[in-house]
Amino acid sequence: MKRAFAIVVVAAILVFGLLVVYSVGYFRSQSLSLLEGRNVFRKNGDRPEYHFAVIGQTDDTFWQSVKEGCLSAAEDFNVAVEFNIPRFTNLDEQMMYLDIAIASKVDGIVTHVLDEEKFTPLINRAVDSGIPVITVEAEAKSSKRNAYVGTNTFNLGLEAGKLVLEAMGEEANIAIILSDYIDGTVNVPQSLRIAGTRDALKDMDGMTIRTFSSSAGFFSAEEVTRRILIDYPEVDTVICTSARDTISAAQVLVDLNKVGQITIIGYDDSPEILRYIEKGVIYGTVVANPYEIGYESIRSLVEIKKNRTTSDYVDTGARVVTVNNIGDYMLTQNRNAGEDQEKP
Repeated sequence: MKRAFAIVVVAAILVFGLLVVYSVGYFRSQSLSLLEGRNVFRKNGDRPEYHFAVIGQTDDTFWQSVKEGCLSAAEDFNVAVEFNIPRFTNLDEQMMYLDIAIASKVDGIVTHVLDEEKFTPLINRAVDSGIPVITVEAEAKSSKRNAYVGTNTFNLGLEAGKLVLEAMGEEANIAIILSDYIDGTVNVPQSLRIAGTRDALKDMDGMTIRTFSSSAGFFSAEEVTRRILIDYPEVDTVICTSARDTISAAQVLVDLNKVGQITIIGYDDSPEILRYIEKGVIYGTVVANPYEIGYESIRSLVEIKKNRTTSDYVDTGARVVTVNNIGDYMLTQNRNAGEDQEKP
C-alpha cells in the first residue's frame, strides 16, 4: 500500500512539474510577444491606447513584412500589437490563438483565415462580444468581420497566369504548389487564385494545370517540387503561392541542374527571391505588398475604435517583378526603406 501511495505521489509531482514548465514557457512566449508591441512606445513614453492581437499563417518572409507594417502603424497610432504566428501552417494553432484573443478581451483582432467555415463562428463570436475583426490576405465574406485588408486573390492568380503566358507562349504544363491548403478545409482564397490563373490562360490551347500541397512544414515544398519533376516529367512550369515554397522550388532547380528547363513563377519579394530572379532561376514573382497589409490592418482597427466604422475592403494591390524591371523595383524599395528609417 505504501509503495502504491509513493508511486502515486511521484507521478503527481512529475505531472505538476510538467505543467509548471509548460505554463512558464507559454506565458513567457506570450509576454515576449506583448513586450515586442510595448517596446514601440518606450521611445516617447506614451501609454498605448489600444491592445490588438495579430494572428498570422506561418513564420516566413511574407508575414515578417506584415509584422513590420503592423509595428510601424503601432508606433504611428500609439497602440500595442501582440503577434501569434505559427512556425508552420497549422489550422488548430491559429484557431487557438483566435480563441485566446477573444477570451483576453483585446481591443481588436487582425487574423488570417485558413478555413472560412471553421473560422467564421470564432470571428462572429468576437464581433458579437464587441471586438472588431480585420481579416487579412485570406477573406471570410460569410462572417461578421468588419473589414478585409489585402490583395484580391483572384488577381494574384491572374498576374501569375500572365507571367506564365509571357514566359511560355502557347503551351505550358503547370504545377501549382498551394502553400496553405490542408485536406478537408474550405480554402476559398486558393480556389480563387487558381481560377485567376486559369482565366489568364483561357486562350492558351496547350495548357494543363495540376495542384499540389506543401502544408506539412519547412522542407515540404522542396520534397513536393522534387516529386513533381520526377513523377510528372512533362511539367515545365511551377507556380508557387508562398515565399518559402518559391525559394525551395528554386533551390531544387539549382540542385537538379534544371535551371532554364523549368519556369518558376514565385510569390513575394524576399531578398533570396530577387537574387534568383537576377540569376535567371526564377522567371518572375507576384508581390502582394505585405507591409501595406500590416499597416492598413492596424490603421483600420484604430479607425473602427475611434469612428466605429472603416472601409469594408482595403485593396493593397499586387505588383509583378521580373528581370526586366527588378532594378527599378529594388531602387524603389530601398528608397522607401530609407524614408521609413528617417521617420521621427
